[in-house]
Amino acid sequence: MADGMKTELVSAIHLQEVELQDGPADKEQGSSSNNNTGETFTVEEAVEKIGFGRFHVLLFVIMGSANIVEAMEIMLLAVVSPEIRCEWRLDDWQVALVSTMVFLGFMVCGVLGGYIADRYGRWKVVFAGFVWSAYFSLLTSFAPSYGWFIFLRSMVGCGVAGVSQGFVLKTEFIPAKYRAYLLPLATIFWMTGSMLIIILGMLVVPPLGWRWMIRLSVTPSIILIFLFKFIPESARYNVSAGNIQAAVETLQKIAKMNGASLPEGRLVEPPVSERGSWRILLGSSFRRTSLLLWYSWFVASFAYYGSVLSSSELLEKNLLCVMDAGREHQVKHRHEDGLCYCIPFALSDYQTLLISCLGEVALVPVNICLLNVLGRKMSLTVLQLVAAILFMLLNICTTMFGFTVLLFLLRSLVSMNFNVVYIYTAEVYPTAARSLGMGFCTSFSRIGGMIAPFIAQVLMSQSVISALSPFAVACVVCALGNFLLPIETKGRALLVRNTSQFTPFQNIFIYFIKIFLYFFLFFSAKLLMISK
Repeated sequence: MADGMKTELVSAIHLQEVELQDGPADKEQGSSSNNNTGETFTVEEAVEKIGFGRFHVLLFVIMGSANIVEAMEIMLLAVVSPEIRCEWRLDDWQVALVSTMVFLGFMVCGVLGGYIADRYGRWKVVFAGFVWSAYFSLLTSFAPSYGWFIFLRSMVGCGVAGVSQGFVLKTEFIPAKYRAYLLPLATIFWMTGSMLIIILGMLVVPPLGWRWMIRLSVTPSIILIFLFKFIPESARYNVSAGNIQAAVETLQKIAKMNGASLPEGRLVEPPVSERGSWRILLGSSFRRTSLLLWYSWFVASFAYYGSVLSSSELLEKNLLCVMDAGREHQVKHRHEDGLCYCIPFALSDYQTLLISCLGEVALVPVNICLLNVLGRKMSLTVLQLVAAILFMLLNICTTMFGFTVLLFLLRSLVSMNFNVVYIYTAEVYPTAARSLGMGFCTSFSRIGGMIAPFIAQVLMSQSVISALSPFAVACVVCALGNFLLPIETKGRALLVRNTSQFTPFQNIFIYFIKIFLYFFLFFSAKLLMISK
């Protein structure tokens, strides 16, 4: 009898910890009822039950503002390139190396940040990223030489890698049916950051110089450091780490802000022993997805930063085939007697960059429709194919207005593609490896970002068509790879742990497809050799 009473008492105490504080009478009735039925719920069920509300608006604004910081730090490279080229008399490869070093820092710290986020929490990594990037960005404005400049910018890239983990933190709080709507809208914040740094360049660089532009650009990071205390640690991470009580408290606060309630019962999910392990990414369930995603991220970054840097390079060096070129677009970078290092952006160049930035958000409704109608995989395929066509169209002779329209559409497509691949990656991996998976993917994307400057800024000076072709070809190949992704995440709940992707029949089918492709490639190579 005594043992039975002790068991009931322990159960009642445990249930009280996971129920909302609705009222004494409700708690007693709920505890008794739930103790008898033994009802339980998961974090996914709690997130869906709470729904969308005030907390998600706050989350969307604060974590979306993290995209402002990231965009400003990345777009700064395009705006500051003409200034540092002039001040330190830099060759093309030296200007390209600046961008490469930023992405190198991002690549190295991307994997490290993902591992730490899965092991010790998302919040800590994102907050540290804010502080780190703001500190080293401020130091960049005092760089005495080119060597110090590229070192400090690589440190900024390392901090931005931590900030990018905010996408995972945000995704884990959003209900499944709202992800296809809310996550693409985050593009608005990226566009805002890109436009802010261009406006700063237009207003501050001519009278005060590029150093003051960088100092002023740190302001959003400092503000976000203080606002970030309103964002809690991910409940999904706490559950995977076995910290059920912290997860319950977080969900209770969110439910209270949204005017909702948690599901009946107690939160039950077994802790995941293998967290932040690369074996999950390359295990049988996710090997194919990981390999294809790594290449997809590589191309997403390669194409995006290729479009950003190509546009600034074409404008700075006046390499466009423009029918109605004004005097400011007739000054060439290369002359018979040497190089002209100091060709600052004209006001019209800043305006063209601003208009192209608007392209990143103008087609967000199209992006949302694609995600909801075609799904994630097919959206990636379509966007990459159209982007490849637009890259090649940049080489045609047109008016300045025509070039602006092409650049507007290209920035829209590559931005939409980047957005979709972000969403797909956050949805496809389980909680135990979501941040690490994102970290690996962003690191591969930075390899694309490291290569893009040498194509867009070095090769572009030699031949415009030779510089644009690699971007188009990479997009076409990536479109085929995206089509072969094994999982569609449209409308699917976020996974907590590793699950199998394929049935035995699907594995047999994929095996025969592999054999067919091998034979097709073999005989195609033979035919080419015979024809030669």
